[in-house]
Amino acid sequence: MVEAQKYKPSMQLSDESRVLPSGEREFMLDVSTADLEVNMGPQHPATHGVMRVLLRTDGELVTGAQPHLGYLHRCAEKIGENVEWLQYLPYTDRYDYLSAMNNNLGYSLAVEGLMTGLEIPRRATLIRTICAELNRVASHLIAYGTYGLDIGAFTPFFYAFREREWIQALFEKICGARLTYSYIRIGGVFNDTPPGWLQEVGHFCDVFEDKWREYYDLLVENHIFVKRTADIGVISAEMALDFGLTGPMLRGSGVDFDLRRDMPYMAYGEISDAGAFDIPLGRGEKGTLGDCWDRFYVRVAEMMESIKIVRWCLDAIEPGPVLGDVPKVIKVPAGEGYVGIENPRGELGHYVASSGGKVALRCRVRGPSFTNLAVLEDLMPGTLLADSVAIIGSTDIVVGETDR
Repeated sequence: MVEAQKYKPSMQLSDESRVLPSGEREFMLDVSTADLEVNMGPQHPATHGVMRVLLRTDGELVTGAQPHLGYLHRCAEKIGENVEWLQYLPYTDRYDYLSAMNNNLGYSLAVEGLMTGLEIPRRATLIRTICAELNRVASHLIAYGTYGLDIGAFTPFFYAFREREWIQALFEKICGARLTYSYIRIGGVFNDTPPGWLQEVGHFCDVFEDKWREYYDLLVENHIFVKRTADIGVISAEMALDFGLTGPMLRGSGVDFDLRRDMPYMAYGEISDAGAFDIPLGRGEKGTLGDCWDRFYVRVAEMMESIKIVRWCLDAIEPGPVLGDVPKVIKVPAGEGYVGIENPRGELGHYVASSGGKVALRCRVRGPSFTNLAVLEDLMPGTLLADSVAIIGSTDIVVGETDR
């Protein structure tokens, strides 16, 4: 519980001045004031899930903020130590349910790192990359639309869902699911692309490039939106590094770091060497470097970079197998390893340890949403109550990932 900070009158009055002409004592001069505690959530549309933020306010000024988590805790990591390696894969879909392909990928890479001699087919690697980047676009479209709702703009939300529905339809064609996919598997992917799927992905990229300009004009340059986000919730580069922020939260503060380029996995190193994509950074273009607008801008700009990566993969992909030589019952050699990937919200890390059996000895997840939330306690004091929604929304959290 946040302890209320009490204030007393700054003017010290003598006993004589506390007595009214009628002879009565002025009792109001003895009253001290205290900050008001306001519960934002746990069921609040701007918390993007079941999360409670306990705010302390002095009038319209926020003097303290404390996130309270755990409402969606499902013991995912403990389950990972009690089911077989492949059986845990569907649980990864449900961390960040807006980027399930990336969750599947992160866990699969961590397990594959312990399986000596396992070779991932080239076609599977490129299909994985296409799915991960399409899922990044779909996730950022949700971030775009819901942040507009937080600020008070309804129209961008419907625009964003137009293209997101197309991506979900593409995923449904390739794996039969629209939200929790379990498609990227240990050793590759579950099945090959259906006929015409890659061509439709290319058509989507063509259409999306035109639609992206609508997104930019509709919200990014919107005068009211800029006023609500510029110079609000400023996170300096030093503060971002101190709190271990990653992803758009870190790059929005101007820190040039992206795991796809700096610690490459799958085909990203090859794509980066070819100069096929750039890393968008916050520049303080509308206000102060590291403000809410910068973080939002990075996510919007990243969508176009993902389209570039998808195009590169479409040009490079060739026929071939999509699953490596993986036994039906997987036994992972004894050892331990950690793999971090660039999830839409930052570094999603999986630490797995094996004793040589069919079940993990230890399964630990580093969720970027959980880490990114830590900055709120230092970031929000001194801001206005009306800006708290804009600041929380700029973190783009998914509560299923904070709690797991």
